[in-house]
Parts: sequence; structure tokens; C-alpha cells
Amino acid sequence: MAVQITPHQLKGSVSVPPSKSMAHRAIICASLARGKSTITNIEYSQDIKATISAMKALGTMIFEYDDYLEIDGTTTFLKNQCEIDCCESGSTLRFMVPISIVCEANIHFFGEGRLGKRPLDVYYDIFEKQGISYLYKENCLDLYVRGRLHGGEFEIPGNVSSQFISGLLFALPLMDEGSVIKITSPLESKGYIDLTLQMLNQYGIQIINHDYQELIIPGNQHYYPHNYRVEADFSQAAFYLVAGAFHNDVILKDLNLESYQGDKEAIAILERMGCELIKKEDGYQMISQQLVSTTIDGSQCPDIIPVIALACALAKGTSKIEHIGRLRIKECDRLHATVEVIQQLGGQAQEFDDSMIIEGVEQLRGGCVSSYNDHRMAMMEAIASTVCQDKVIIDKKDCVKKSYPSFWEHFQMLGGIFDECELGN
Repeated sequence: MAVQITPHQLKGSVSVPPSKSMAHRAIICASLARGKSTITNIEYSQDIKATISAMKALGTMIFEYDDYLEIDGTTTFLKNQCEIDCCESGSTLRFMVPISIVCEANIHFFGEGRLGKRPLDVYYDIFEKQGISYLYKENCLDLYVRGRLHGGEFEIPGNVSSQFISGLLFALPLMDEGSVIKITSPLESKGYIDLTLQMLNQYGIQIINHDYQELIIPGNQHYYPHNYRVEADFSQAAFYLVAGAFHNDVILKDLNLESYQGDKEAIAILERMGCELIKKEDGYQMISQQLVSTTIDGSQCPDIIPVIALACALAKGTSKIEHIGRLRIKECDRLHATVEVIQQLGGQAQEFDDSMIIEGVEQLRGGCVSSYNDHRMAMMEAIASTVCQDKVIIDKKDCVKKSYPSFWEHFQMLGGIFDECELGN
């Protein structure tokens, strides 16, 4: 089902949905604790459902309520043979692979979409060194793993997904022996490692961080039950922050400005572009007079790049977004897709191997664009509609369910005007 949006300014307050990154980590840590924990402020996006299902497959008792979870990890790892459906969640897959073999196990991972195209070579190298059996198919997720993980020394490049490092950080404290993770190249997405370390600490796990070059993990540790409220998600807040930069009157509720989330960088980038984040009685609002161009290093905050690029498309001057090659292995090739959408809406953008250059224009035209079945692209395009001259038509509107199931409801609540339609009719 497609959606046809009539250009209209947004106005009102919105509760930013809970952080998907933090929810994944809290669910996992609570599931590894022997006892009962409660996780509140949960939104059941497809990715979060995948992680809940994965931990249940390993034996965890998880009880789901409207917006919170009760988790008892006492029975985790009692199932040593199971199937884990990761759906299209890269976090679920890369976190769960090492966790699933904390004990001797026989696990089948499968999923959908482009998930099978995301590289797992870091884990395959570990399997080879430790004698863990595995079997996989090219270009689709159909992975069998049999064996048990052991502690020791692990060398991980920093320019691949930080999810590999986080996955090991969850599992290695449970090994009998201590471990060391050596980062062999500059670490990208450092903020995500900070989120993992923060969550591990809350559940009683100690990691020694030597300036992100070595992570020392003492063995034979124990997770302890802990009640946790999931904080708001800055990767979702970024859509409304950019809306504010476009003179939409949106107040964001529940933001934690002390958050470790790397996507909080959206605020700093927009401030460099001439915006100001102001405190209101019930939240925060981004305002601007004239957007100006800037240069952005996207290596630490890849998820916000599509909507930040949209802001650049209406900024005076030429903006450059660098170090974003990893966008090509997301739910779609987001580097290519972002440039293509900006062009289709009437902006000026150029694509390079690891970067994009955007020449600001005064106004976007509108038109028919693809979501590429990618939640972040669809939401970026919806925000773009607020500054377009003509209607914006987006296909596969329901792809937002991957991370933000209530997006269209919130968009309409803020004054967004749209109709569902079928393309071709």
C-alpha cells in the first residue's frame, strides 16, 4: 500500500518512540540474568519482536504487555537446539550469534529481506579458529551453527559493524576464561559500543575499556536482574528535529540530552547548519532561520544520514557527507537511495563510493518516490513532503513498522495530510 501526502506544516507535541538500540540491549541483558527484570517503555517494532522471539527460542521466559516486558532469565540456555528468525533485524542476528553458543548448542538462523547480504565474516573467522561448525548460503540468511564459544583473544576491525563487538561483549563475560577484544582499525559507530557498555554495567557486568583499542572482559561473571525504562530514540527524533529545521512547529517529548546514543549528533549537525534547540515547557523544539551547508562525518551516526541529507538539500551552499560507505548494506543501499530521492524531489545531489555532495536548493518539488521498503527512507520522504510544492507519493508505507509502527499515526496527529492508495490506480 502506498501513501499520497499533501504538503502541510506539522504542529504539536510528539513523544519520541523508545530507542530500538537500547531496547535490544536491555532485553538481552535481562534475559541473561538469573531472575526477574521489568523493561518498560517498549514499542513492539518488528526488530524488537525479533529479539524477543530469539531469546524465547533459547529458553527465556518473556511476558509481553502493552508497553512493558517481564523477563525471567532463569531458564535461558535450557534449549540447546532451536531456530531463530531474525526477520530483517541486523542487531538481532549479530547480537544473537555469539549469545546462542554460550553453551553447547545447535542453532539455525534465518531471516528475510537484505539481511542475508550483510556480512558475517567476523564470526566465520572466529568459528574457524575455535572449531565451531557452521554452514551458510550466499546472499540469503540460512545459517547453521553448532558448537560452543570459548573466551580468549579476538581481533576485530573497527570499520565493520559495531554489532559484532557488542555481540561478543554480551557473550564473553559468561565464559569460564577471560577475554580480550582488540580493535585493529579506527572504530566506527563508537556510540553503539558505549550503549552496550552502559547497559552491561546496569546488569552487573564489568568491562575494562582501553580507549576503544582493547576491551578486557573478565570471565565467569553473572548478569543480575535489573528494572529498566527505555529512553527515547535519537534516530527517530532526528526526523522531527529536521522537521523543526524546516519551520515545522514540533515539540519533542522524552528526550534525554545526556544520552550516550551516537545519533544525538543530529542536534550538533543541525546547530552547525544554523538551527537552535530550545527548551519548552513539555519538551524540546528545533528552530531555524536560514539553513547553511556543512561537512558531515557520517561514520559514527549512519542511521540519521538520510534525513540529515534532506536538511542539506535545502541548505544554502554545498554540503558534503563523508565516510558513509556502510549505508550501502542497510535495508537498502541508503547512499544511492538518498541521493536518488533528493534528485527525484527536485534537489541536487551526487553519489560517490563513500560520500555524497548536496547542493542546496530553495524548495523541493515533490513527486512519486520509492521507500525501497526501508523504514528510514519512508520517514525521511514523509518529512520532505512538508517542504514540497506538490504531493509526495511513497510506496510500501508499512515498512515503517520495522522500527516505528506508530509513525503514520503520529504524522497525522501532528497535522500531516495523506491518503492511502495503490500505485497505478
